Amino acid sequence: MCGIIAVVRRPGRRPPPERSWIEEELRTAWTALYGEPIAPVSAIDVAAAQVAAVDAALRGSRGVRRLLESPDLAAELEERMAAFEEEAARLERWADSGEARLSGPELEAFNAALIALKDAVWAVRRDRLRTAAAVADLAGPDAGPSAIEACTSVQLALSAIDRLEVRGRDSAGIHLLVEGHGLDLDAPDVRGLVDQRTADPLFTSMAVRTPNGLLSFVYKAAAEIGELGDNVRALRAAITSDELLRRALVHDDAQCLVLGHTRWASVGIISQANAHPLNQEEQTGGEQPYVTAALNGDVDNHAELRDREQLTIPAEITTDAKVIPALVSRRLAEGLDPAEAFRRTVAQFEGSVAIAASAADAPDRLLLALRGSGQALYVGLAEDAFIVASEPYGLVEETSRYLRMDGEAKGPQGLEGQIVVLDRDDAGTVEGISRLTYDGAEMPLADDEITVATITTRDIDRGAFPHFLLKEITEAPQSFRKTLRGKLDGAGDETRAVLGPEAIPPSLLEAVGQGRLRRVIVIGQGTAAVAGQAVASFLERTMAHTETVVTAMPATELSGFALDDDMAGTLIVAISQSGTTTDTNRTVDLVRARDGVVVSIVNRRNSDLVEKSDGVIYTSDGRDVEMSVASTKAFYAQVAAGVLLAAALGEAAGADPRETGLLLDGLRAVPAAMEAIIAKRPEIAEAAHHWAPSRRYWAVVGNGANRVAAEEIRIKLSELCYKSIACDATEDKKHIDLSAEPLVIVCAAGLTGPNADDVAKEIAIYRAHKATPIVIATEGATEFPAAVATITVPEVHPGLAFVLSAMVGHLFGYEAALAIDAQARPLREARAVIETAVAGGRDSQDVLDAVRAAIEPLVARFLDDLRAGSYDGSLEASTAVRLASVLRYATGLIPLDAYQLDFGRVGTTAVVVQDVTDALTRAIEELTRPVDAIKHQAKTVTVGISRSEDELIRVPLTVSALAAGAPRD
Repeated sequence: MCGIIAVVRRPGRRPPPERSWIEEELRTAWTALYGEPIAPVSAIDVAAAQVAAVDAALRGSRGVRRLLESPDLAAELEERMAAFEEEAARLERWADSGEARLSGPELEAFNAALIALKDAVWAVRRDRLRTAAAVADLAGPDAGPSAIEACTSVQLALSAIDRLEVRGRDSAGIHLLVEGHGLDLDAPDVRGLVDQRTADPLFTSMAVRTPNGLLSFVYKAAAEIGELGDNVRALRAAITSDELLRRALVHDDAQCLVLGHTRWASVGIISQANAHPLNQEEQTGGEQPYVTAALNGDVDNHAELRDREQLTIPAEITTDAKVIPALVSRRLAEGLDPAEAFRRTVAQFEGSVAIAASAADAPDRLLLALRGSGQALYVGLAEDAFIVASEPYGLVEETSRYLRMDGEAKGPQGLEGQIVVLDRDDAGTVEGISRLTYDGAEMPLADDEITVATITTRDIDRGAFPHFLLKEITEAPQSFRKTLRGKLDGAGDETRAVLGPEAIPPSLLEAVGQGRLRRVIVIGQGTAAVAGQAVASFLERTMAHTETVVTAMPATELSGFALDDDMAGTLIVAISQSGTTTDTNRTVDLVRARDGVVVSIVNRRNSDLVEKSDGVIYTSDGRDVEMSVASTKAFYAQVAAGVLLAAALGEAAGADPRETGLLLDGLRAVPAAMEAIIAKRPEIAEAAHHWAPSRRYWAVVGNGANRVAAEEIRIKLSELCYKSIACDATEDKKHIDLSAEPLVIVCAAGLTGPNADDVAKEIAIYRAHKATPIVIATEGATEFPAAVATITVPEVHPGLAFVLSAMVGHLFGYEAALAIDAQARPLREARAVIETAVAGGRDSQDVLDAVRAAIEPLVARFLDDLRAGSYDGSLEASTAVRLASVLRYATGLIPLDAYQLDFGRVGTTAVVVQDVTDALTRAIEELTRPVDAIKHQAKTVTVGISRSEDELIRVPLTVSALAAGAPRD
């Protein structure tokens, strides 16, 4: 995956907001909050609206101008927003303390109002003030209106690249096409600045071009070894130091088109020459029309196109993206206008691609193409600007309104794909968007195609955490507390669940009370389905005295094999983090069509699942976004919501409330126990780093409620560590695959007495069979001496202890992924050395000498670890053998004379360098664990079931029923 970002801006058309107005709005907001000791919901709404109005006024270049022209205003706003944040935190603590007595619609209104206030305050403090300060740094002192406009675009692009780096960050680049600069390019002082930067044939960082009298600037960074944010810091430093750029932005008519990219290399080495955006220049030279482009995805037929068109691409540029600007330029040279030249070019490409391009012949236009479902492009409509990004989170800093391009749209001739042309004169409006199919047919845009994002930058801020996953695990205790907010009353065994009619319809409670509820089926997919198993077990317990049958299954199993023609008397509990899971939502549609009742447990207000449900229990506060692909905190909150639902239905069914009361009361202790586990992260990390990398086979086991934890941990370990992992009952493991001698995570939290003793016996058996058991147990447990490591958790209600097992497993998976990924570091460093040497353009012997000198210690480290068995868990034997062999030749341990015997070709220095690079790349790919992204999670379109009524008629069980005379409708 890679990330595209672009900004097309017209000059601002409104005056900067008056300072007096801003101050009055904020006074009104503060007065509303401080009118009473605890502000009512209506007052929070007023305050949120006033702060949001200030945020809107400070967006865009007009807002930046006001902040730059009134520097003391920024300090005042910082102070005021800090006070608002503290007041919001105080309100939240009050709500969670139990003093609030909020429930039902009142609670939902409070949560929604508080979220709106926190969003608005965050936007002013963390977006507007930050943007203005960054623009000041980029534009320099005494910047004029044009420089502020242009640098606002640049800052938005750099900020978006920072966020998009979770899609890939081995290199990044940003291109600025400036027109109206007013500079005399032939003047000696200007020519001196330009000439030294136009001689770079590879278009690397700080290169300049002057097409059609415009100025083209490119800034790039390429570093495989680094941290998130390093690339943008390098780009920002280069832009800030560029005197020529500052001079180009002084003129009142100066305007700037910005195109940026962050890369995860799939074709071509990691180098500045391969970093995007790229331009059209070929080795043969000549004045071809000037084009720049950036690519997400792969142009699968790039080699064929390069040969067919006889493109003369410099040998140092090996990325497939280079063919894009080169071919568009050739079509322009044939006389086509930029949009048609672009369309004809991209229509030739095979593969799933997202492309953004600009041409000097039309510096007021941005050209976009999307084909297939593997990539995505979103066009944000901001004030006086279009902001294009590969993800909505790349544009929500400036706008929540966007158009999602459709890469699977088909034109009259059947070509799949979509073209969009953005016009600067109407930037930020629907009128400024022209849309075509790949075969050239116009696709008019309707207003209802503009989507409003449900997230803000507050949701996607990683803060000081190295990964979103760790941030989200750390936030889990508070998410759990928010799920319980206003929903528990009483104490001890008198605790009861408080769920209003918006959560459980009165008609459902009546059916439960009268014994008319025949079945409860809990559904979900993935982690939600695992949480569903826990919810079903709670429901079984509270409904045990009734005739209601409770089951849990994946949503697809219900829709495919378990639907009845009449589902009246059936409750479906649908669980989803996002509320947009296609498989779950389609199943809900089919259930509702058969008169089933649906209560959903979901995290997103206004999501599709909410609209389809008869009742909704929100997890957390109804908007608790998870950026990491591996979802964690939603699981805990879904379990909490399931306990609440089970207790409420059990009470309606006449269950003894005392046992349920103790379980409900036990929920209150879980968040503090989770925080204690987070504090144990160093201990968990030590176990993961010591045992995980060297073990190829893994398993997770548990019994009782811990079976649910085992299933959930299995999912996360698989997602994070790229393992196919077994999950069994603790006692079953010895009957199945102990011959694999696996690393076994044993979920045993909450077990006591004979159950704990039996698990201890199983662990002893595992150890006798050379397995590596790591046990998760309750504090004080002494029953597991055979474990290689025991990680303890605080004591909570036994029925809830599995939640803590799951949390330890999530942290273990995170640390294990880091441990495996760390094994790739010396290999990445070695490859970076080689790529730097190759990019230097020296002859092959010099390259080999430089490589040998630099990688010898890295090779020695790798070979030592290889002999010690450290790579046994994740590196394939063939990869390890080939890499070890070729590295010995590369470092001179074996003379090149014998190379042909081992590899079947003469060992020239060029061949050895290429073979080393290829072998390192293969090993790095096998070891890389990106944590937040997941290596093969490239698709951005959810693909799910599309079971229609007609298709269901063909299902064998349905056919049999119809043959027996069952009605079709």
